[in-house]
Amino acid sequence: MHNSPLSTPLETPSPLPAPRRSLLGAALCALLLASPLAHSAAPSNVKAPGEEKTTKDALLETGASALQDRAPIDAISAYLDGFHFYSGDKNGQMEAHHYVTILNDDVMQAVIYDGNGKDAKLMGVEYIISERLYKTLPPEEKVLWHSHQYEVKSGSLLAPGLPEVAEKALMGKIVNTYGKTWHTWHTDRDHDLPYGIPALMMGFTADGQLDQKLLKDRDTRIGIDSKERQKDRADLPAHAPDPLSNAWEKGKVIQLQRVEGGGEHQHGDTGFTGHAEQVVRKEAQGTKPVEGEKPANAATPAGQ
Repeated sequence: MHNSPLSTPLETPSPLPAPRRSLLGAALCALLLASPLAHSAAPSNVKAPGEEKTTKDALLETGASALQDRAPIDAISAYLDGFHFYSGDKNGQMEAHHYVTILNDDVMQAVIYDGNGKDAKLMGVEYIISERLYKTLPPEEKVLWHSHQYEVKSGSLLAPGLPEVAEKALMGKIVNTYGKTWHTWHTDRDHDLPYGIPALMMGFTADGQLDQKLLKDRDTRIGIDSKERQKDRADLPAHAPDPLSNAWEKGKVIQLQRVEGGGEHQHGDTGFTGHAEQVVRKEAQGTKPVEGEKPANAATPAGQ
């Protein structure tokens, strides 16, 4: 019997023919739909402050759910349970519940929660790309990404609720991918609101890094043994991670800092930024406002 095409990662950087891409997608959908995404409850780490929902809120929520289209949410087709840590700080570890949309054969995207119940808090996002696409990234971009080889092969990454054959097929597609993950709500630090700035997260790459209590608690709750998954996935072909990925291993720790200014994503002066904002930026850069612009500190005459 031939292995499922999903259990065989891309071996070359060349694009797959369109017919095979469609077969991969169809096979994955069939496997994912073979069983409901059942899972044991994992509660959120914190309770958000605020008053309870009113009857009016509940009615609005019910009406919106019945009448509004939620295509991006409906496109979520897989649930993955794994672990993250803050880049440069393995003391900051947490379980991460990924709800994944498969955009195409090379790109997935996941919304990440701190639990899998209705009260789960949205912790962040992860973008997942194939090895083929990762090889096309510039060096300064590659260092923001982490590999998934160890997470898959060690059995620490799971797809709760899927039959094992379907889970293994999905892991065969993920094993040689790379992820770029940002957390925006740090509930692992008991923050009941999304305080602070986003943090770049990483994935584990070797034995002895992941807190075994976290792993055991997760396995016990779900009722599986990660070591058994590790044995079952031993035949999944895994490529050595790109040397620029998992940059924290080489002592290159990247995190955001609070700075003023537009940063690398600023769009410069446009017709939409507003008159005062443009003037303030030009003055900060030591340039004079263009003719007709009012200095940022100029008073507006009464009545105007």
